Amino acid sequence: MPTILPARLASRRLGPLLLALAALSPLAGCGPGQPPLEQGALWGSSIGGDFTLVDETGKTVHASDYDGKWKVVYFGYAFCPDVCPFDMQRLGQGLKLYAAEHPDLAKDVQPLFITIDPERDTPEVLAEFTANFSPDLIGLTGTPEQVKAAADAYSVYFAKGEVNENGGYMMDHSNAAYLMDPEGNPVALMPVDVKDQGQAVAAELAKWVR
Repeated sequence: MPTILPARLASRRLGPLLLALAALSPLAGCGPGQPPLEQGALWGSSIGGDFTLVDETGKTVHASDYDGKWKVVYFGYAFCPDVCPFDMQRLGQGLKLYAAEHPDLAKDVQPLFITIDPERDTPEVLAEFTANFSPDLIGLTGTPEQVKAAADAYSVYFAKGEVNENGGYMMDHSNAAYLMDPEGNPVALMPVDVKDQGQAVAAELAKWVR
């Protein structure tokens, strides 16, 4: 795993997105106890869209390459000292718990970690980072322009901090994890910031994935 810088990360959370309300029309195919997708907090919002990035193998990928999968999309960076590793740890724990209870549905969930620090987060660095949390987690990077376009599509804020005498720096960024349905529609925010052992993440997946 890359060396963790000792400075504190100033993260921003996406309060306004939690206020997004959707139409409550019923949806066929909901499992027992599952609300229709239109009740998801992000349903009907403009979150998401196409992107062109590079995966951990160096292959160019597009958002459409993951069509047919439920996607958990998170923007962060491998050198993050606290927020990103903890969020990814809880996401990984939640995915494992969910897979134990719903093995068939879990195969259709694809977590994606998109860097906002392409200067340092090469495919090799991301492969080492994501391997710490889940074998299913895929890291994506790209040119600064490609990364910014992807971040803009998901309304993600990020900014590079001041460079210190050793060349290190922090990235200030929002840290939402978006659940997208197989057609690319935004559904809900995943509770990766809940300080448990991934139970909240597993419960949220069970609520929506079908």
